[in-house]
Amino acid sequence: MTGARLAGPLLLAATVAVSAQAPDRSRPPVPGDPPELRLPPIQQGELSNGLPVWLVEAREVPIVQVDLLVRAGAADDPVDAFGVARMTATMLDEGAGGLSALELADAIEFLGASLTIGGGFDSTTIRLNTPVARLGDALPLLADVALRPSFPQEDLDRIREERLTDLLQTRDNPAALVTPAFNRVVFGPEHRYGISATGTEATLSAMTRQDLIDFHAAYFQPGNAVLVVVGDTTMDAVRPLLEDAFGVWRDERPVVHTHVAEAPQLVERQVYLLDVPGAAQSQIHIGWVGVSRSTPDYFALEVLNTVLGGSFTSRLNQNLREEHGYTYGAGSGFQMRRSAGVFVAAAGVQTDATAAALTEFFNEFTAILDPVPDKELTGAKNYRALRFPGDFETLRELSGHLQEQIVYDLPADYFERYVANIQAVTAADVQRAAERHIQPSRFAVVVVGDLVRIEDEVRALDLGPVTVMSVEEALGN
Repeated sequence: MTGARLAGPLLLAATVAVSAQAPDRSRPPVPGDPPELRLPPIQQGELSNGLPVWLVEAREVPIVQVDLLVRAGAADDPVDAFGVARMTATMLDEGAGGLSALELADAIEFLGASLTIGGGFDSTTIRLNTPVARLGDALPLLADVALRPSFPQEDLDRIREERLTDLLQTRDNPAALVTPAFNRVVFGPEHRYGISATGTEATLSAMTRQDLIDFHAAYFQPGNAVLVVVGDTTMDAVRPLLEDAFGVWRDERPVVHTHVAEAPQLVERQVYLLDVPGAAQSQIHIGWVGVSRSTPDYFALEVLNTVLGGSFTSRLNQNLREEHGYTYGAGSGFQMRRSAGVFVAAAGVQTDATAAALTEFFNEFTAILDPVPDKELTGAKNYRALRFPGDFETLRELSGHLQEQIVYDLPADYFERYVANIQAVTAADVQRAAERHIQPSRFAVVVVGDLVRIEDEVRALDLGPVTVMSVEEALGN
């Protein structure tokens, strides 16, 4: 039921035209025009304790999605305890409100509901999806998980061992190694983004139950949270139920967030190799420090990346997969957070094609600095515009976009204006964004594979100074 689809008329009018600046209502719609997104009104209120409530009515199916968004994530980890936020989120439903994890799961299943938890760098979300008839019974369980987790020691020990085992298995897996290695190269060993949200072997081993209790007390407060409600209900109907479940919650102390500073940008291209003997493929990551979610270049970068590596028909995928057959897929993307994440272009390629694939990556980086032809530009803009309304089809998707708006302080009309803003991007905008954010002479290149077979040919490309990393350096152990 979590994936229940919303009826089309609620969210979009697929034939309404969109001009470069705003929907053009002076002419009839033309078949093939990008759809205009029409969201129901976002209603805002708050409970007696000040906890904000955002609500969107979607009455097609008798389901309600209630998500508690907490503005805290891995970016708020103490500097000596990376991984605490992720572990806290994982442990929330391992027992809460006097119920064990099994009892809690049974109670949720009995209601025909589902409860899941997700944590990123900037936020943590507890998601409840329930039949509207069971909302009054399900909300107290959501409140228990959010407000009254028990953090059992035995479950902490079990999950810790699972994660340490995962780290051990990562050492022999090139596809798993390349991301932490690349992040460490780009951000350095001291920056928060240089270490996985899960933490390291050292921080996981040292983590205590009290660390989780302290993180929860510091950030899980009504002044640092928002309830997002989407589905078959109204503000008048749901507010008393939310009040009963969450009204007792009180702010205990000022919330102090950990500021993640902008990482210093790379200044020259360097190559890093990581040896996994016998690896069937070489895993390639190339890039540098990207942009934050608040970048003024956001829409230009959406279009630019669609051309370069953000779709199946992108230049990177067509080159490395379709034309040369080096890989099953190649792509690129900007990882945008409150602070600048990475720009990365990536592929897993045949071992004997490693050097040739690197050459083609850099050919495409150079080519994207030239003006994008009109036909290709229009295709990229339409790709983004035509796909966008489909991202709002389920209750969970709609709630997730509202949370994005909250976490990153997006304008109230951001989603309604998205298509028009994409359509307004020009070739000159894309070229300026490329010149600013795609500078291959300063990129880091990380290749994980069988160095006996690939090291000499990679060095022969003379892309820049070459450093051979150890697995311990890559994982931050």
